[in-house]
Amino acid sequence: NNLVFMGGCALNSSANTLLWDIFDMIWIMPNPGDAGSSLGAAAALYGKHLEWKGPYPGYDMGGKYPVQEIVDGILKDGIVAVASGRAEYGPRALGNRSILADPRDPLIKDKVNLIKQRELFRPFAPVVMAEHASKWFDMDFESPFMLHTVPCKRPQEIPSVAHIDNSSRVQTLKQEDNPRLYDLMSRFYSKTGVPIIMNTSLNIKGQPIVETPYDAMELFEQSDVDILVINDKMYFK
Repeated sequence: NNLVFMGGCALNSSANTLLWDIFDMIWIMPNPGDAGSSLGAAAALYGKHLEWKGPYPGYDMGGKYPVQEIVDGILKDGIVAVASGRAEYGPRALGNRSILADPRDPLIKDKVNLIKQRELFRPFAPVVMAEHASKWFDMDFESPFMLHTVPCKRPQEIPSVAHIDNSSRVQTLKQEDNPRLYDLMSRFYSKTGVPIIMNTSLNIKGQPIVETPYDAMELFEQSDVDILVINDKMYFK
């Protein structure tokens, strides 16, 4: 009744959701492609149980989130780029190397796609406070690593994170997953009544997700991002 699932096909978030009709519990590694498989191979050779430390083992910028200032920036300008703490492990940015944006604005999706130099039809993912997920999305399971696509129940209220078929590739967030991001979302929720923020990786087309402060500043200078947060510092154009 339980499934541990890996491989590049495990990035098919629509197919992953169908598996919940078959199994009672599913575990998909946060980085299920070739890079994650290499970690599994190393673990097999090591021959001992490895304690998973979560999705943030990468380069650590340290620093603190200026939480209220980020919320204010999103409410005023709609979009804030964030690079703080440890880099995520895997293809999904989960709040530490992210572009965060207001999901209520129907124009935000096109603005962020232009920043990332992507095709305008491409959708973006919502991060939702876990306790509110079932009120906004048709799901009764957690999706902390953005690996499941589900129907959106209220697409008219969050148009920038609902695809043309009213589906969303959801990231559920509990406080223990990322306390700073959760605090940010709690404040956004108290201001707007919406417990959801658009979350997409901090990179532009053809480039990897930023890793270091230098990478973040280089993207800031080369893109149309107007507000960048690196640790506890905010930069404006």
